[in-house]
Amino acid sequence: MTPTEQGLAEWHTLATAPDPERLAGLVAQDAVFHSPVVHTPQEGRALVVSYLSAAAATLGQGEFRYVRELVDGQNVMLEFTCVLDGIQVNGVDIIRFDEAGQIADFKVMIRPIKAVNKVWEMMAAQLEKASAS
Repeated sequence: MTPTEQGLAEWHTLATAPDPERLAGLVAQDAVFHSPVVHTPQEGRALVVSYLSAAAATLGQGEFRYVRELVDGQNVMLEFTCVLDGIQVNGVDIIRFDEAGQIADFKVMIRPIKAVNKVWEMMAAQLEKASAS
């Protein structure tokens, strides 16, 4: 099994039930997260773990499941669906793993616009809750 395959298997385990410590072990120190609703990239392990944990807590509420997976070397594209407050969400996670199988770059794209707005609303609440604790 390649490092990318190992990292991807670990991501599948954590995608809907994140364990922040385990997730931190999967995310590279200098990782970057590209949010569908925040225009600036979030850089560094702590921020990436925070955003991925909030995303998992948000999307995991809505029957989250991956429906397609493409792997090309260290690059992975995972298409997902879920339903949040009656709104069908369709999106993709575009992940680049480094040579050690850690997440180096993670980009999320979501459609349609109603879904983007709902995810933004729910993610903001998750991030606010996390920063308060």
